[in-house]
Amino acid sequence: MARRQLSFRRRRTSGRTLALSAILFFLALTLAPPIKHYFTQRAQISALNAQLVSDHKALDAARKELLLWQNPEYVKSQARERLHFVLPGERQYIVTEGTATTDTAPTTKVANSLTDGQPWYTRLIASISESGDK
Repeated sequence: MARRQLSFRRRRTSGRTLALSAILFFLALTLAPPIKHYFTQRAQISALNAQLVSDHKALDAARKELLLWQNPEYVKSQARERLHFVLPGERQYIVTEGTATTDTAPTTKVANSLTDGQPWYTRLIASISESGDK
C-alpha cells in the first residue's frame, strides 16, 4: 500500500513538473520576440543618440566657421592666402623652394612649364591655352 501511494505521488509530481515546464516553455515562446525587439530598438536608439551628438558637434563647428566668415578681415586674409589676391598698389611675390623631385613626372607641356607655387589662375590660363593649341 505504501508503494502505491509513493507511485501515485511520483506521477502527480511528474505531472505537475510537466505542466509547469509546458507553461514556462509557452511563456518563453510568447515573450522571446518582444524582448528581442526591445533590445534591438534600444541598440538603434543608442546609435541614433551617438549620431545626434556628432551632428551637434558638426553644427557647432559650422556655426563657428560662419561667424569667422562674417568678419571682413578674415575674408580678406582667406582671399589673400587661398586665391593669391592682392590689394591695389601691392606686389605679390610667390617664393618657390628649389626643384622638387617626385616619382610622378608631369605629362603635358603645361605641367612641365608650371611650378607648384604658382596660383590657381595661372594654372587655369595655361591649361586653357594648351587645350586651344591642340
